Amino acid sequence: MSSTTDASTGRAQISARTLRTDRWWLPPLLNFAGLTAWVAYATVRAFQQDNYYVAEYGYLTPFYSPCFSVGCIPEASHFGQILPDVWWLPYAALTLPFLLLFRLTCYYYRKAYYRAFWLSPPACAVAEPHKRYTGETRFPLLGQNLHRYFFYAAAIISVINTYDMVLAFTEGVGLGSIILLINVVALWAYTISCHSCRSIVGGRINNFSKHPSRYKAWVYVSKLNAKHMQLAWLTLGTLAFTDFYVMAVAAGWITDLRIVG
Repeated sequence: MSSTTDASTGRAQISARTLRTDRWWLPPLLNFAGLTAWVAYATVRAFQQDNYYVAEYGYLTPFYSPCFSVGCIPEASHFGQILPDVWWLPYAALTLPFLLLFRLTCYYYRKAYYRAFWLSPPACAVAEPHKRYTGETRFPLLGQNLHRYFFYAAAIISVINTYDMVLAFTEGVGLGSIILLINVVALWAYTISCHSCRSIVGGRINNFSKHPSRYKAWVYVSKLNAKHMQLAWLTLGTLAFTDFYVMAVAAGWITDLRIVG
C-alpha cells in the first residue's frame, strides 16, 4: 500500500480501498440478502391473488388490505371493489405503492439499500466504486424528500390494518387474531418512530415549556426513533409471518388455534 498527500486538500491519498480490518462487508451483505428475500416473497404473494382471507375467523392478510379488486372475496372488501380483476394488478394496488414508497424513502432503509445494492458507500471508511457522488440531487432520488407525505398515507393504512385486526377479534380470539394484533402494534411502533413523525410532533416549536403535551409526545417518539432500524426489520418479519400464517390457514395447511369462539 502506498500513500501521498494531496496539496490542495491536505488529505492522504491512500491507494487501498479501506484500512478497516473488521468484517465491514457483512452488514451490507446481510441487508442485501434480507431485503432481496423479503421483496421476492412479497411480490409473489401480492400477485398470487389467493389464500389471503379466512372467512370463518375474519383473518385478512395485510398484503391484501384493503382489498379493492372486483376479484376480492366480498367479505374481505371492507371499502368497496373498484379495481379490475386482472392478473397483473394486485388486489391492494391502491395502497401498496404508498407503503412501498414510505419504506423506500425511509431514512434507515435509504442507508440500508444504498449500501447493500449501490455500494454508496458499502460501509463507513470504505471507498465507494463510483467515480462521482451526487447525493440525492438528481431524479429519482429527489423524490426522497416526499417521505413526510408518504408517512401520512402509511398512517392511514395502519388505521385500516387496525380495523382489520378488530374485525378479526369480533369473531373470537385465536392464534391468528393475536398474530394480527402483534403485527399491528409493530406497524404502529415503526410508523410512529419515523423521523417525519418526530418532526411533526416537535417541529416549529421555539419553547417546549409552553407546549408540555407536545414535548412529552416528542420525547416518547424520540425514544422510539432510536429503535427505528430494529423496528424496520421487525415489521418486515411480522408482515411476512402474518401473511404466511393467514395463507396457511386459508389454504388448509394448518388449523387455527382457537382460544375463544
